[in-house]
Amino acid sequence: MKYWRVSNDGPCLVIQGHVLEVFKRYRQTGFFTPESGGILLGYVRDPHIEILVASEPTRWDKRLRCFFDRKAKGHQELAQRYWTESGGLIRYVGEWHTHPEDYPTPSSVDREGWTRLARNSADKRPVLGIIIGRVGLHVELVTADGSAQVMAEEAKQ
Repeated sequence: MKYWRVSNDGPCLVIQGHVLEVFKRYRQTGFFTPESGGILLGYVRDPHIEILVASEPTRWDKRLRCFFDRKAKGHQELAQRYWTESGGLIRYVGEWHTHPEDYPTPSSVDREGWTRLARNSADKRPVLGIIIGRVGLHVELVTADGSAQVMAEEAKQ
């Protein structure tokens, strides 16, 4: 399990160990390894978030060396199952994907996508965006207006 907090009074993020194992499994360590990604599910205890599940890429997702396009099929069903079985306690909290960099930096496409997801969410809660690099990761909490709070950068996995 990993734990991050931006400041003493800011939100904290807890990522369960089995989620970190999913991230590790899909790191782009080989030259031809495609980008991977999925959704993040967990508990929200305003303003804190605990990630319990990271979906894995499906055969419907588009995966290239420097491109990942997550399709709803497979991921949406997983989210619905957790939501239903938990009585609405385990919910969608964000997205993750990989970059072929040691210490990843979000692109404008990444940030625009995270903002769009936050803006389109039914409850207007911030969305987590996590990018997995070969060595470290980048975590942002993004609001519907596009403002972002970096929660972790260059953290070793």
